Amino acid sequence: MDLAAKGNDFEKKAEKKLNGWGIFGSKYEDAADLFDKAANNFKLAKSWEKAGSTYVKLGQCHLKLDSKHEAASAYVDAAHCYKKTSTTEAISCLAQAVDMLCDIGRISMAARYFKIFKNLELPLTVQEIAELYESDANIEKSMEYYDKAADFFQNEDVTTSANQCKQKVAEFAAQLEKYQTSIDIYEEIARQSLKNNLLKYGVKGHLLNAGICHLCKGDVVAITNALERYQEMDPTFSGTREYKLLVDIAAAIDEEDIAKFTDVVKEFDSMTPLDSWKTTLLLRVKEKLKAKELEEDDLT
Repeated sequence: MDLAAKGNDFEKKAEKKLNGWGIFGSKYEDAADLFDKAANNFKLAKSWEKAGSTYVKLGQCHLKLDSKHEAASAYVDAAHCYKKTSTTEAISCLAQAVDMLCDIGRISMAARYFKIFKNLELPLTVQEIAELYESDANIEKSMEYYDKAADFFQNEDVTTSANQCKQKVAEFAAQLEKYQTSIDIYEEIARQSLKNNLLKYGVKGHLLNAGICHLCKGDVVAITNALERYQEMDPTFSGTREYKLLVDIAAAIDEEDIAKFTDVVKEFDSMTPLDSWKTTLLLRVKEKLKAKELEEDDLT
């Protein structure tokens, strides 16, 4: 018998258990055991749709037994199978798992339960939803879930993971031209990182990102004020290439000098290659500068 057929056989036996007579609890326990075997066989057969729907049935049995943690795990397993066939189904299963984990949390004062270990199940599941929305190019939903994941990681004092999720929110916010949101996040991460010797080295990168968002807003006075604040925040920043780049671009904007802007960015990029996010935002700054120049040419 091949694996998929074995899976079907176990599934039929499980359904028969559920529909037959039996002591309430043991009926669902027996069915759960059979659904688990069925799902594993479907998974080995790479029959992802069937594996996903069977894990959901397994989760429903655990819910009948009031085993929310096992139910949440089954829904996460279902999501991992559905990932291969349907992002929508995968997100739905993960969202239901999150609700269950939140319920467990509320009952047991949760972010604190098993405090000897960090309880990362919930933040990791929420982060997974964010990643699925990101892969589906649904930026606004992805932002929403990265933001939630950051909060959950923060509750568990897992600062690095919280910051990675916050940076995703900042990245997407800037893409959507919500520059102030990005600025606030990058500046906050920079402030936190200054207190941690292991994270200090990344501060100049966070301040550069915040500075680029300021440049996108096109307010030279605000950029100058921000750079002064960054120097106060981190006195070493004014000696970095990142600081020089921001100062030189601000000057080019103030002088409305596109050639200078281009040279400054090229020089920085030749030594520290700019990633696609920074390149996209700097191109927006350049386009604004060009538009301003054309506007003035029209007036003369």
